[in-house]
Amino acid sequence: MHIDGQCHCGFVTYEAEIDPDEVSICHCTDCQQLTGSTFRVTVGTPRSSFRLTGGEPKLYIKIADNGRKRLQFFCPECGSPIYTTGEGDDAEEIGIRVGTINQRRGLTPRSQIWCSSALPWIDVGKLPGRPES
Repeated sequence: MHIDGQCHCGFVTYEAEIDPDEVSICHCTDCQQLTGSTFRVTVGTPRSSFRLTGGEPKLYIKIADNGRKRLQFFCPECGSPIYTTGEGDDAEEIGIRVGTINQRRGLTPRSQIWCSSALPWIDVGKLPGRPES
Protein backbone atom coordinates (compact mmCIF):
# COMPACT_ATOMS: atom_id res chain seq x y z
CA MET A 1 0.00 0.00 0.00
CA HIS A 2 1.35 3.42 -0.92
CA ILE A 3 1.23 5.96 1.92
CA ASP A 4 2.38 9.49 2.54
CA GLY A 5 2.54 11.55 5.67
CA GLN A 6 4.00 14.39 7.63
CA CYS A 7 4.60 15.81 11.07
CA HIS A 8 1.99 18.05 12.71
CA CYS A 9 3.37 21.28 11.21
CA GLY A 10 4.13 19.76 7.78
CA PHE A 11 7.88 20.48 7.80
CA VAL A 12 8.91 16.78 7.57
CA THR A 13 7.11 14.85 4.83
CA TYR A 14 7.60 11.34 3.46
CA GLU A 15 6.16 8.56 1.34
CA ALA A 16 6.48 4.80 1.62
CA GLU A 17 5.18 1.42 0.58
CA ILE A 18 3.86 -0.58 3.53
CA ASP A 19 2.10 -3.84 4.26
CA PRO A 20 -1.04 -2.82 6.20
CA ASP A 21 -0.92 -6.17 8.02
CA GLU A 22 2.33 -5.05 9.74
CA VAL A 23 0.73 -2.41 11.98
CA SER A 24 1.43 -3.06 15.66
CA ILE A 25 0.92 -1.58 19.11
CA CYS A 26 3.87 -1.41 21.51
CA HIS A 27 3.23 -1.03 25.25
CA CYS A 28 6.91 -0.83 26.34
CA THR A 29 7.89 1.88 28.80
CA ASP A 30 10.20 3.52 26.24
CA CYS A 31 7.28 3.97 23.82
CA GLN A 32 5.13 5.33 26.62
CA GLN A 33 7.75 7.96 27.47
CA LEU A 34 8.71 8.78 23.87
CA THR A 35 5.07 9.43 22.94
CA GLY A 36 3.90 10.91 26.23
CA SER A 37 1.00 8.48 25.91
CA THR A 38 0.00 4.94 26.88
CA PHE A 39 1.40 3.11 23.84
CA ARG A 40 2.79 3.63 20.34
CA VAL A 41 1.33 2.42 17.03
CA THR A 42 3.87 1.71 14.28
CA VAL A 43 4.04 0.10 10.85
CA GLY A 44 7.29 -1.35 9.58
CA THR A 45 8.67 -1.06 6.07
CA PRO A 46 12.01 -1.83 4.43
CA ARG A 47 14.36 1.17 4.28
CA SER A 48 14.28 0.93 0.47
CA SER A 49 10.50 1.57 0.54
CA PHE A 50 10.72 4.80 2.57
CA ARG A 51 11.60 8.23 1.18
CA LEU A 52 11.71 11.66 2.80
CA THR A 53 10.02 14.25 0.53
CA GLY A 54 10.33 17.38 2.68
CA GLY A 55 12.40 18.81 5.52
CA GLU A 56 15.02 16.81 7.40
CA PRO A 57 14.01 15.35 10.76
CA LYS A 58 16.12 15.66 13.90
CA LEU A 59 17.67 12.55 15.45
CA TYR A 60 17.57 11.32 19.03
CA ILE A 61 19.46 8.11 19.82
CA LYS A 62 17.91 5.90 22.50
CA ILE A 63 20.30 3.32 23.95
CA ALA A 64 18.45 0.24 25.18
CA ASP A 65 19.34 -1.72 28.31
CA ASN A 66 21.03 -4.30 26.05
CA GLY A 67 23.23 -1.58 24.47
CA ARG A 68 21.49 -1.53 21.09
CA LYS A 69 20.76 1.88 19.63
CA ARG A 70 17.33 2.95 18.35
CA LEU A 71 17.40 6.03 16.17
CA GLN A 72 14.32 8.17 16.82
CA PHE A 73 13.54 10.74 14.13
CA PHE A 74 11.24 13.67 14.87
CA CYS A 75 10.36 17.09 13.48
CA PRO A 76 12.80 19.81 14.61
CA GLU A 77 9.99 22.37 14.41
CA CYS A 78 6.95 20.78 16.11
CA GLY A 79 8.52 17.73 17.81
CA SER A 80 6.25 15.11 16.21
CA PRO A 81 7.82 11.62 16.25
CA ILE A 82 8.00 10.44 12.61
CA TYR A 83 9.92 7.16 12.42
CA THR A 84 12.54 4.95 14.03
CA THR A 85 15.25 2.59 12.85
CA GLY A 86 18.36 0.91 14.21
CA GLU A 87 21.98 0.35 13.29
CA GLY A 88 23.60 -2.43 11.26
CA ASP A 89 21.05 -5.06 10.21
CA ASP A 90 18.38 -3.18 12.20
CA ALA A 91 18.85 -0.19 9.87
CA GLU A 92 17.15 -2.07 7.04
CA GLU A 93 13.74 -1.65 8.74
CA ILE A 94 11.94 1.66 9.30
CA GLY A 95 9.14 1.92 11.87
CA ILE A 96 6.74 4.67 10.80
CA ARG A 97 4.56 6.27 13.46
CA VAL A 98 1.00 5.61 12.32
CA GLY A 99 -0.30 8.95 13.61
CA THR A 100 1.77 10.73 10.94
CA ILE A 101 0.34 8.68 8.03
CA ASN A 102 -2.35 10.44 5.99
CA GLN A 103 -4.09 7.10 5.32
CA ARG A 104 -4.08 6.09 9.03
CA ARG A 105 -7.86 5.58 9.24
CA GLY A 106 -7.45 2.49 7.07
CA LEU A 107 -4.70 0.94 9.21
CA THR A 108 -5.69 -1.44 12.01
CA PRO A 109 -3.09 -2.98 14.34
CA ARG A 110 -2.67 -6.74 13.91
CA SER A 111 -0.43 -7.40 16.91
CA GLN A 112 0.59 -5.98 20.28
CA ILE A 113 3.95 -6.32 22.01
CA TRP A 114 5.31 -5.66 25.51
CA CYS A 115 1.80 -6.17 26.89
CA SER A 116 3.29 -6.88 30.33
CA SER A 117 4.25 -3.17 30.45
CA ALA A 118 0.77 -1.97 29.54
CA LEU A 119 -0.68 0.45 32.05
CA PRO A 120 -3.04 -1.36 34.43
CA TRP A 121 -6.12 0.54 33.26
CA ILE A 122 -5.57 -0.49 29.60
CA ASP A 123 -7.60 -3.57 28.67
CA VAL A 124 -5.17 -5.09 26.15
CA GLY A 125 -7.80 -7.64 25.15
CA LYS A 126 -10.13 -4.90 23.91
CA LEU A 127 -7.50 -3.26 21.68
CA PRO A 128 -7.17 -4.41 18.07
CA GLY A 129 -4.43 -6.91 17.36
CA ARG A 130 -3.28 -10.13 18.94
CA PRO A 131 -1.35 -9.65 22.22
CA GLU A 132 2.08 -11.30 21.96
CA SER A 133 3.80 -10.57 25.27
